[in-house]
Amino acid sequence: MYVAGHRGLVGSAIARHIEARGEQEWIGQTRAELDLLDRDAVFDFVKATKPDSIVVAAAKVGGIKANSTYPVEFLTENVQLQSNLMDAAHAADVPRLLFLGSSCIYPKFAEQPIREDSLLTGPLEPTNDAYAIAKIAGIRLADGYRSQYGRDWISAMPTNIYGPGDNFDLETSHVLPALIHRFHMAKVSGAKSVTLWGTGSALREFLHADDLAEASLFLLDSYHEPGPINVGFGEEIAIRDLAGIIAEVVGFEGEIEWDSSKPDGTPRKILDSSRVRALGWEPRVQLRDGIRHAYEWFLAG
Repeated sequence: MYVAGHRGLVGSAIARHIEARGEQEWIGQTRAELDLLDRDAVFDFVKATKPDSIVVAAAKVGGIKANSTYPVEFLTENVQLQSNLMDAAHAADVPRLLFLGSSCIYPKFAEQPIREDSLLTGPLEPTNDAYAIAKIAGIRLADGYRSQYGRDWISAMPTNIYGPGDNFDLETSHVLPALIHRFHMAKVSGAKSVTLWGTGSALREFLHADDLAEASLFLLDSYHEPGPINVGFGEEIAIRDLAGIIAEVVGFEGEIEWDSSKPDGTPRKILDSSRVRALGWEPRVQLRDGIRHAYEWFLAG
């Protein structure tokens, strides 16, 4: 199995779980070894290694600020790398491929919990629509290879993922790792307060990377349908409450203030993951335990 993006949050978790299962080998290339935007290099690599399956976990990712600032890069780079990988996989006759998308593909005001058939039924959240459009293109490309060439390729749509291996950079990270970093800095500096974006009222769902890794391998083993299949935790939490839990785990005892002039993003987002649960998969990692795990990894780094 080739895990594209094996050093990232999700890819590294998938690699760990493949090794833990001990049933197959996996290969990966760092960005320095293989530039996924280099089409010829991707084709040469996949042809030479001939993997029996590919997990497309590589992507240009970031939070609200990064997505709003660099929409061109988030759209073009993601479309290029996922197209290069799928086109190369087809050329090398790779039988199985899992494309990992994002819950941001769904409309901003989709009915909650969000079902898979909500795709393309309304406008997207403007703060990350470029990334969402790229991921929608990936789903459509995987389905196109299925319908036109009979490829048994699948797409999974995870909710917000966190855990060891996350990006904790304050300029480009998602909300949960960004909060861990912010509260840690405040604790170390002895700050009396931390000011966060928005009102804290937005509702989000979070899934630990280890749970997504298990779901990904489970789906590769047993799922064979077109279109996206959701992978979520099944519970949501207000960002205000999430911040409180993270502050407790980190040990920050100051005040938490909110800058309501900054955007909250999508007001509510929780996936309907009943389809994958009906197949027999269930998440294992509880949120507070997962946050503690992620913070320990952050400290060790």
